[in-house]
Amino acid sequence: MQLLKESNIDRIPGLIPVRYLRMAQSPFHFFRGSAIIQARDLAHSAASGITVQACGDCHLMNFGGFATPERNLVFDINDFDETFPGPWEWDLKRLTVSIVLAARYRGFSKDNADDAVRAAVQAYRERMSEFAEMTKLETWYSQISVKDLRKYFQKDDVLLDRLEKAAKRGRTRTSEAIFPKLTKIVNGRAKIIDDPPFIFHHEQLGRPGWAKVQKDLLKQYYRTLQTHHRQLLDHYSYEDSAVKVVGVGSVGTRCFLILLLADEDDPLFLQAKEARRSVLEPPGRKSRFAHQGERVVTGQRLMQSASDIFLGWTRGPERLELYIRQLRDMKVSAEIETFDPHILTAYAAMCGWALARAQAKSGDPATVAGYLGSSQRFDDALALYAEAYADQVEKDFGNFKKAIRSGRFPTDSDAVGKLKFAI
Repeated sequence: MQLLKESNIDRIPGLIPVRYLRMAQSPFHFFRGSAIIQARDLAHSAASGITVQACGDCHLMNFGGFATPERNLVFDINDFDETFPGPWEWDLKRLTVSIVLAARYRGFSKDNADDAVRAAVQAYRERMSEFAEMTKLETWYSQISVKDLRKYFQKDDVLLDRLEKAAKRGRTRTSEAIFPKLTKIVNGRAKIIDDPPFIFHHEQLGRPGWAKVQKDLLKQYYRTLQTHHRQLLDHYSYEDSAVKVVGVGSVGTRCFLILLLADEDDPLFLQAKEARRSVLEPPGRKSRFAHQGERVVTGQRLMQSASDIFLGWTRGPERLELYIRQLRDMKVSAEIETFDPHILTAYAAMCGWALARAQAKSGDPATVAGYLGSSQRFDDALALYAEAYADQVEKDFGNFKKAIRSGRFPTDSDAVGKLKFAI
């Protein structure tokens, strides 16, 4: 439990109970919010010695669909808060453990979990072998589009139906679509609607002048964009911003929702998110990165098949380091609660495929493919590891629940009025 406390350093104190409350739902949720624990375990275990740009927090819920700059929907990794160079197998180990925990969370059998893990590892192994045969440019430009997924699952009517519904849902998730849901008109201006403790304005904390701080953040961020994207952003002006609580592991970090307008009905929502030191970076020494926001953006551009045109970084008061991207740009996330064993296995294979593509882009796919070989020996080993480590996560979760009951880890969800925002 000491590592969890360590990961709370410099988080918003009043939101830490919200973080604990979300993690307390199940071992699967606990795993999502405690990347630091497995990262430290992996750092003290044997490694292949083959380094790639790693995601760092490669669990099932950090994959999904989103829009390319050409407005096509692709499937890929979509969270890079912990990205850092590391052994390629660390991401795959985290992915497989999350699959087992997701299967248990849904009440699936041990065989169901094993099938899903093997589907992910097999897809990773076979796709990595394919990437090893491609040219560097072919690998760099490769994507997993909805069309690719349709072709891969063409004989699976159930999954095809899921894909079509997900793609349709994603196309409605744009700034224009969420504008009327997230804002209201106050004194003739659009304002983000408060929903404390999950969305709230700084004025509620007695911090006037935050609009100027946000405008300064945007000026610095502007300089990290490509010239033609700056010209696009020039059409928008700052309208409002608010603190926004996101995810499970990110609760308590500083995250802002920023509303820009080109016209009264032409919005752009940006999300500025605190970039902290990666859990994969060895503790106790000076970070090798001068700016953690730049670390996230660089890693994301290295691993993703296509990245948001508004992806950039900035620095706030007291050396707060942030990265910025669009909010929900056709983003589609997995709905684990609706999965059956068949869907979980198919989704796990998609994640294994996406991970192989991301690591092949940033690393040496031929070396990784050579290490894996063509047999199922590695699949067998990962299946055993995933089950054993999931057992350990459940033990850790049990200790976490005891700490909550004892009052050491409070889960008071009524964080309003207790917020202490150190910026």
